[in-house]
Amino acid sequence: QVQLVESGGGLVQPGGSLSLSCAASGSIFRVLVMGWYRQAPGKQRELVAIITSRTTTYADSVKGRFTISRGVAKNTVYLQMNSLKSEDTAVYYCNAGIERSAGWTPNNYWGQGTQVTVSS
Repeated sequence: QVQLVESGGGLVQPGGSLSLSCAASGSIFRVLVMGWYRQAPGKQRELVAIITSRTTTYADSVKGRFTISRGVAKNTVYLQMNSLKSEDTAVYYCNAGIERSAGWTPNNYWGQGTQVTVSS
């Protein structure tokens, strides 16, 4: 089995910063892609940022404010969020595309979600 465990999040004032981290563990051969999605109340889950060994992709709404990065072991992903706005309030989910064994079709995994609230 594979697990994604998130940490970070919480309450912050507008203009403040928060960081999230997510670690993948379990039966892992290779992590192909990791990323963050978010879901605000009454809205669909949306992409925030994803990272592979070659590229990073950001939603337009977070470009220049958020930075995604991976740990040295490549099984960990971080999201540094700066200049936070009230509209960034959502549950943030870690996501990973993982190959559990060489030649296997990669599977998609989700973390349990962590709440980020931006409010004064």
